[in-house]
Amino acid sequence: MTKFALITGASSGFGLLTSVALARRGWCVLASMRDLNRRGRLEEAARAAGVLDRIEFLALDVTNTEQIAELAATIAARPDPLDAVVSNAGFAMAGFTEDVTDAELRQQFETNFFGAAAVTRAFLPQLRRQGAGHIVMISSISGRMGFPGVGSYAASKFALEGWAESLRLEMKPLGIQIVLVEPGSFETDIWTRNAILSASAQDANSPNAARTARLLSQREKGKLKANPQVVADGIAAILDDPHPRLRYVFGWDAHLGLALKRLLPSRVLEWLLIKVSGIGA
Repeated sequence: MTKFALITGASSGFGLLTSVALARRGWCVLASMRDLNRRGRLEEAARAAGVLDRIEFLALDVTNTEQIAELAATIAARPDPLDAVVSNAGFAMAGFTEDVTDAELRQQFETNFFGAAAVTRAFLPQLRRQGAGHIVMISSISGRMGFPGVGSYAASKFALEGWAESLRLEMKPLGIQIVLVEPGSFETDIWTRNAILSASAQDANSPNAARTARLLSQREKGKLKANPQVVADGIAAILDDPHPRLRYVFGWDAHLGLALKRLLPSRVLEWLLIKVSGIGA
């Protein structure tokens, strides 16, 4: 029996790669994205993999509650069950926490947290009726550890982690599996095309201007080129597992970071993160 998965933010990054990975495994993928004009990269990748006929392109802005409700109703009216939802849509806001405005912080949460929550709530009734289904939330190592210059992003992912952990306990007795995926640094658009610099981070007169420049320079120097296909294949494997764990960590840097947080005294870990980031005085 063919399985169906809805993926948000499927135009690039993990969403794109997961769409193709699932289609290769025989899934029918409902690949949603805010702007259908950005479907080209996914369409090209799916065609190259010979799975374009298994992917349906849908418009979905996860911050638009009316559009979410309409899509949920449309999919619920179809004869086929919805076996999985992969909540991938998100972006990164960079900037020192003291400089990020309330409006910028809300913008970060609207997509990364409230958007993911709204999509989940919209499709849960269908999964409850079926008595089965997987919901995978794409979080981050930044949902377990704070790093300099990404406080807004980390806050949105910390919120997602707590919400999803509670949701898992509520849904597990109903046969619905809630999973958090926590990647480290991978070669995706999250810190390039999909990143947003706070206004203050671009202001030469900001008291943090010099530290921002050093932080961005260090980030570029230490940029990892890890293959994001590892995460996409991991998500596909999670969806094939009837009893997945709550958390899955991907990337050696993510595993290292969590190990250091567990083993090192907090003052040593703080010194190390400040040193590596280049933001010290």
